Amino acid sequence: MTPDERRADAQQAGAVLTALADPTRRQVLDMLAAQGEASATALATRLPVSRQAVVKHLAVLDSAGLVSSSRVGREVRYAVRPEALDATARWMAGLAADWDRRLADVKRLAEAAERDSL
Repeated sequence: MTPDERRADAQQAGAVLTALADPTRRQVLDMLAAQGEASATALATRLPVSRQAVVKHLAVLDSAGLVSSSRVGREVRYAVRPEALDATARWMAGLAADWDRRLADVKRLAEAAERDSL
């Protein structure tokens, strides 16, 4: 992964993690993942918030790239977009790999120091 791709994934991850910090937005995303697509009205019937609140949550999820919308007649339907989650997972995996490398280096140095002291 190039440094530019890694930076892009990190920026995407920031937006995704901010959007997912809210439990209602996580619930909306889970509902959309389970049923494929739904309108804000349909989602609001299953949540303890108003339709307007659901619309605002969907706007945040949309701006983070987590959902897409399409007009079907007079209704706007929302669906999960997995690409933003994929970018976040790549960023997290890269971060974990960096830490694994650092810890392996520390282990190697500690083992070398132990061998040298014998």
